Amino acid sequence: MGTVTDYVLEELRLFRTGLGLSQDDFGRGIGYSGSHVSSVETGGRPPTKEYMRAVDTHHQTAGRFLRMLDGLARLDAEPAWLREWIEFEREATTLRWFELAYVPGLLQTERYARATLAGGRFDAEDVDRIVASRLERQAILQRPRPPQLIAVLDEAVLRRPVLDQPGLMVEQCEHLVQLATAEHIQVHIVPVDAGMYLGMGGQFIIAEMPDGERVTYADNQLTAQIVDAPADVAKLAKTWEIVRNEALPRRQSTELIKGVAKSWAC
Repeated sequence: MGTVTDYVLEELRLFRTGLGLSQDDFGRGIGYSGSHVSSVETGGRPPTKEYMRAVDTHHQTAGRFLRMLDGLARLDAEPAWLREWIEFEREATTLRWFELAYVPGLLQTERYARATLAGGRFDAEDVDRIVASRLERQAILQRPRPPQLIAVLDEAVLRRPVLDQPGLMVEQCEHLVQLATAEHIQVHIVPVDAGMYLGMGGQFIIAEMPDGERVTYADNQLTAQIVDAPADVAKLAKTWEIVRNEALPRRQSTELIKGVAKSWAC
């Protein structure tokens, strides 16, 4: 379970049993299913801040479990939200990923990944570490039973220049075309003539887990939010459907990417 230790999971389980509640009853009180509670307690999925907050709020624990999670985060070199999300990413059966600004991390070349970190916010050592971690995460697409990845990108992602990096966008576009030939990877483009649409509110990912439940991820300049509360997930799933309907079909998207690659090569 990575750095989300067995101690915290055991404390959650002991707290529930001390209340005399079954997993179904405990889940009902905090807004989650019994199978979700079981998966958290057995280490099948990490407890998120949303989950811990729901436990603390419903049972009036004065923030006990959220503090546990925050405490563990301070002991780890990686941000808590990233550790949480990587766990979900590894276990997911389907990833629905919308990007407004960048090529999705799982589909980036090394040069492109480095370019996204340029500008002075990170030192050279941090860039090396982040890029290595990002490339390592891509291994889930090559395993025997990979997740289904459905990526929707705004066309502006393909057309945004990377200054002083000749050939980088040609390489990245060609990489996308190659990856999109795999049965488990779909890449769709929202064309510029779609105008303003709901996706302009920002990037997000929806991960579907083996038990059928879903968890979502959205980030900004400073941090990211992981949400698994069913009502909030349902709202973002509706947004996904609207955004997906604005995108071109798979074959047309591939042809658009090839055309953009040729324009960068000129």
